Order: sequence, then C-alpha cells, then structure tokens
Amino acid sequence: MSASEAPGTQELSREDGLTVRGFAVEVVEGAPPARHQATGASCAIGAHPSNDLVIDDPTVSRFHCELTALRQAVRIRDGGSRNGTIVDGMRIHDAELREGSVIRLGRAALRFTTTVDHVALPRSPRDHFGPLVGASPAMRALFALCERAAASDVTVLIEGETGTGKGAAAEAIHAASARRDRPFVVVDCGALSPTLLDSELFGHERGAFTGADARRIGAFEEADGGTIFLDEIGELPADLQPKLLRVLENREVRRLGQNGWQPVDLRIIAATNRDLRAEVNAGRFRSDLYYRLAVLKLAVPPLRQHPDDLARTIGAILGGLRATPEAAAALTAPDVIARLARAAWPGNVRELRNYLEQAIVLESTPPLGAAAIAAAPAIIDASEPYAAARERSLAAFERGYVLALLRAHRGNVAAAAAAAGMARVYLYRLIRRHDLKR
Repeated sequence: MSASEAPGTQELSREDGLTVRGFAVEVVEGAPPARHQATGASCAIGAHPSNDLVIDDPTVSRFHCELTALRQAVRIRDGGSRNGTIVDGMRIHDAELREGSVIRLGRAALRFTTTVDHVALPRSPRDHFGPLVGASPAMRALFALCERAAASDVTVLIEGETGTGKGAAAEAIHAASARRDRPFVVVDCGALSPTLLDSELFGHERGAFTGADARRIGAFEEADGGTIFLDEIGELPADLQPKLLRVLENREVRRLGQNGWQPVDLRIIAATNRDLRAEVNAGRFRSDLYYRLAVLKLAVPPLRQHPDDLARTIGAILGGLRATPEAAAALTAPDVIARLARAAWPGNVRELRNYLEQAIVLESTPPLGAAAIAAAPAIIDASEPYAAARERSLAAFERGYVLALLRAHRGNVAAAAAAAGMARVYLYRLIRRHDLKR
C-alpha cells in the first residue's frame, strides 16, 4: 500500500506475530510419491521444478495450482491449468479446503491434511517501509520480505493489483539497499511498441534501424551499478523474453546493431498485475524467465484485504498532500473513515489518493466513485467465476476513471497523469486499452 510516510510512525512489538494454519499435501495416486509440509503461507504445485511440490506428469500443468494458508483455513486456487483442479469431485477456481480433501490434478490425486502446529511467518516490527505504510499482519509480512530483498541483490518479482503500490515498493527496496546512491531506472514494458521497447531496454547503435540517427544507451546500461525496475513485465513481447533471460543469467547486454556484449552490474526488480504462472501455462510467458524473475516474490495486498490500515493510510496520504490541519481533521473523522472503509476501492491506494486530493480541493467529501458503496450489490454477478467478475469490474472502473480524469483536465494527458499520481506512459496505455478518444 503506497502513500507518503506519515509522521509518528513507530516500531511495533515483535510479539504481535503472524501465524497461519499448518498443512501438508501428499500425492496418493497417479504420479510418483511426493509430499510437502508447508513451512510458510503458500505451496505451489505443478510440473515445473520451481514448485514447492513437483509432480512429474504430463497431465499436470507447469504451475497447476497454489494453496494459501490463512489463520484458521487453507484455500486452493487454480492457476489457469490445462486440465483444471478438482477438489472432492468438484472443479474449482478458488475454494477452501477441508481436512482430508482429495485434490485431482490431471491423473494425479493428492490428499490435503492440516497439522496441529501453526506456522509463524516472518514479520517486521515496523509499521512502514519507505512510502509503504501499514500495521496489519499482511503489511508487516510484506515489510519483512522487503527488508530481506533490500539486504541482498536478489532478483525480485512484485505482484499485486493496479494501484497497490508496486512501484513504490520497488523504489523503497532500492532506497534501502547498498545501491541506494546509484541509478534507479524505470521502464514500463506495456507502454511501448516491441521495437521501441527493444531500443529502450537494450539501446542501439547509429544506423541500426531507420531513424536511428545517433547511438542510444539502453535502460540496462543506464542502470549500471544501480537498479532497473521493469513495470508490467507480463506485457513483455515474446521475442524480447529470451533477451531479458540472458541479462538475468549473464548480466550482459548488446545494443541493436552492436557486435559485442556489454557487461552490466545491476539489480533487477519486476512487477506485474497479471498471474505470470497462468501466463506460463497459456504459453504467453517463458517458464525459464519466470523462474529467474521470481527468485523472491512479494505480493502487495489490495486495500480490501487489510481494512484496518485504512485510517493510517489516509493519514499518510494527507501528509504527503500537505493537507491543512482543518482538512486533515475533516477527512479523518470517524464517520468519514467508516464510510470510506465500506467502499470497494478497485483502484486501491491510487484511487484513494485521488479521492482525497479531490476532497481537499473541493473542501468537502465528494461522492465515492461510481457510487461504490450503494451500487456494489447491483453490479456483482456471483454466477461468474471470481477472476472474470473481478476483471470486468476493474475494466469498468479503469474506463470510467480515465474518462472522468481526462474530462476534468480537458484532455491534457500530462496534467491528468500528474493529478492522478501515475506515469504519463501508463495513462496513455489505459487510454489505448479502453479505446478512449481524447
């Protein structure tokens, strides 16, 4: 969750721990015997060797499904597998497991069991990490992973919905690392055409293609000694994926039109709002590239998953917006916080920040976007799969938000992007995605 750091953030008791349900899963039929007992919050299952439980069978997808432990339950989610995930005879997308549940993945059958002991997860004693704020168990677990990432040069993959603060997390990791005084270079992989992205990442020599009137240093060379942040990595074209893989493996690049390879010393952080394992299963993303990117995975939770942090987040945003004491008091009143807590916030912290900025300018609390509180029950169709319903709702929000944003700024994309707190290239991508005319 991204916001400017609030004054008065504090360290929290290390005894305020985070534990989740212990569990084990074991192959009982249709594949070579294998068993995994969870030592963390999740267990990935599939044929790819990077899974926690590897099932070597052609009917099992490379990243078939994932189990996620909560405090008192364990959920299973299908990863876009070819043959589906069957739990106790029913095909599921996302479900809660029962003691002794039988999970079928292709020909393989697995048995799920819980253990007596709960599993303690790493958690930070702090309520902030750079511009990220939160005291909930979910955020403190995220901060613990961010701290580990900052202490090493490991490649990091940050996952999360639009607007949760993936870019802020990447920048905070860089700022807390030994490379903090070196460049932090950002490339939005979804904002450029494949040809331009190739040149943006790797650079080109003069005359390498039509219009290449001078040599250009690519982002990898520009980030030498520091960190490169590859935003929306799931949008990376297929023909560029082998090139990125070589950078990850050998730390060397070659400009378009260049004969030799250029060594680079950098840390790579990537982010995506897609499920890359499902993209691997669908053949749109290389499994070996995913394996090299996801050395350490961080998941930035959406606002709705840690509502107890809303008041703290609002305070941090208002501090960053330099709100007057009167405006801050009005927007942090208990009744206002309670009303905001009932909203869906599909755009997460980015949407919340825009709402608060608008409230400061108008000196009032405007209606929530698309009447989120009142209208939500009417637009939810529970007969749809969760993923499809969520994608449709998010697309509707994005389209409505961008239309209103452009209207408010009379089609000026630069001004609109600045007001929304997003990169201009990202706003252009949203405009293209929803076929909006300026």
